[in-house]
Amino acid sequence: MDVKEQVKEQIKTVFERITRDKSLQEQFQREPVKALESILGVDLPDEIIHQVIQGVKAKLMADKASSAVDAIKNLF
Repeated sequence: MDVKEQVKEQIKTVFERITRDKSLQEQFQREPVKALESILGVDLPDEIIHQVIQGVKAKLMADKASSAVDAIKNLF
């Protein structure tokens, strides 16, 4: 598995854990690096950590936007 695939897998793993655990969501907002390390159980190179953080943030924003759109649809 190449680095790009590894990053995608890490993003998926972190996203799934964060969306299920409110305390992890809060920790991720305050200290994203520590949150990732606690979820993944490994110390990744800074370059990989930052890619995973950005990917998780993007997925979280997309998930929130999707939820907002669904809520609006339910109004009509």
